[in-house]
Amino acid sequence: MLKKLYIKNFTLISELDIEFSEGFSVITGETGAGKSIVLGAIGLLLGQRADSKSIKQGAEKCVIEAHFDLSRYPMTDFFNENDIEQDAADTIVRRELMASGKSRAFINDTPVPLALLKELGEQLVDVHSQHQNLLLGKQDFQLNVVDILAQDTKQLELYRQSFTLYQQAKRRLAELKDSIERNRQNQDFLQFQFDELANARLAEGEQEELERRSETMSHSEDIKTALYEADHALSGDENGIVSQLKTAVGALSGIAKVFPQAAELTARLDSSYIELKDVSQEVGSLLEDIDFDPSELDAVNARLDKLYDLQKKYRVETVEALLAIKADLEQKLSTIENSDEALAEQEAELEAVRTKCCQQADVLTNLRQQAARQIEQEMRQRLVPLGMPNVRFEIAVTKSELSHNGQDSVSFLFSANTSTSLQPVSQVASGGEIARVMLALKAMISGAVKLPTIIFDEIDTGVSGKIAEQMAQIMHEMGAGGRQVISITHLPQIAALGSHHYKVYKEETSQGTTSYMQQLKPDERVREIAQMLSGSDVSDAAIENAKQLLKVKQ
Repeated sequence: MLKKLYIKNFTLISELDIEFSEGFSVITGETGAGKSIVLGAIGLLLGQRADSKSIKQGAEKCVIEAHFDLSRYPMTDFFNENDIEQDAADTIVRRELMASGKSRAFINDTPVPLALLKELGEQLVDVHSQHQNLLLGKQDFQLNVVDILAQDTKQLELYRQSFTLYQQAKRRLAELKDSIERNRQNQDFLQFQFDELANARLAEGEQEELERRSETMSHSEDIKTALYEADHALSGDENGIVSQLKTAVGALSGIAKVFPQAAELTARLDSSYIELKDVSQEVGSLLEDIDFDPSELDAVNARLDKLYDLQKKYRVETVEALLAIKADLEQKLSTIENSDEALAEQEAELEAVRTKCCQQADVLTNLRQQAARQIEQEMRQRLVPLGMPNVRFEIAVTKSELSHNGQDSVSFLFSANTSTSLQPVSQVASGGEIARVMLALKAMISGAVKLPTIIFDEIDTGVSGKIAEQMAQIMHEMGAGGRQVISITHLPQIAALGSHHYKVYKEETSQGTTSYMQQLKPDERVREIAQMLSGSDVSDAAIENAKQLLKVKQ
């Protein structure tokens, strides 16, 4: 629950430091006193976008800070997942606005992005303002109310998992149909391309081998001349290197016995002789094999030209890429040929996941229908004391197309009297009736969703007297059991039932108009409620009436 609120330099508020308690609290004040300012500050703490114009004139920075006691609420996962230190008994949320337009957010003094602050805020406070009454006409809101009270979160998650698989299967089938249709339209062209590549008899590594052979044959005369010269130098006549080296070995070998140093030189020369003789033989062999054939070179170059033309045509640079295109074309042609089987297989898969999805949706529908009957019964019980003795409230759960939320369309039907047929609530209910319907729904929701704090911003619009007192009684009951309910109200009947009463007022100071907020003492409450009853001139009768209203709370 909200324990403490601190506001500094926010619009008309110079500085506000006020504490709140659990149970039912009310906030009153004249129109324009600053109640909406306090609510706006809370909204910024909940992640609403900021405007630097909200900073009090002349100030450089605005600070809004709130302390929450979350010890009764299981929120450990949120803090662990976001690596934020947690103090459940004193969770601090702070927002700072700079005159420069910059904004900063903190949770327990840890800087956080605005989206994370909003995520936490949705779990801390539910602010119900007059514009929220418009939600009653939205089917998504109505379905969400039924889901909350049906407590079908787990089943809804199971359904959504199945629905995701169903959507994926639908997409695959659509893509397959589109692919088959496109391929069929281009089948002749695809077949021509495949035949062209198939007839080319492509082979991996072929291009590199042909380019090597072409390079060799293109320089065959130079190669042959060089080999001839090398062969002649090595083994030509008696002046060849090999022959002369052999003579040198024989000469040194003859003196090795009388000249020992010659023995080592002989061994070294003999080793060189063996190596050079081997080289000479290999050069001679290559010389015999070199035979320049112009027709073979023409054939090699022609094959390379064919490969280069295909690569240019298909915008690739290698034979391997051409082979990949050929394989893809073969797959497309195979898909066309076997399209009926492929479609049947994909359609069967779609039907299987759709059947499972429908089964999950049926379970969800049953839970919603059961919850709808319970909601109808409880809504009648809650609305009759709120001045609707002949009220009828029904929830129509009808079949619709499978969607993210199931296959149900939910509509709240309403009639305040016996002479009017049931119609959608937003079409037939007055403003005051809608306010009472929303309050009854919120009361039910608060029992299912344990929000720390619920704030009602003038939900009493359009009602008065005994009905207002009944609405206050509902909010008082909502605040029981450790919950916190705060109502911003203009009605004395509601203000009197609050366990705690706060007043917002404004004064003219030397620095301009300034708004203040204070918790009222018992005697101050009497005068405030009396003023709400009679206006600025508080009469003795109004004082007595106020005391009587406050006794109702006791």
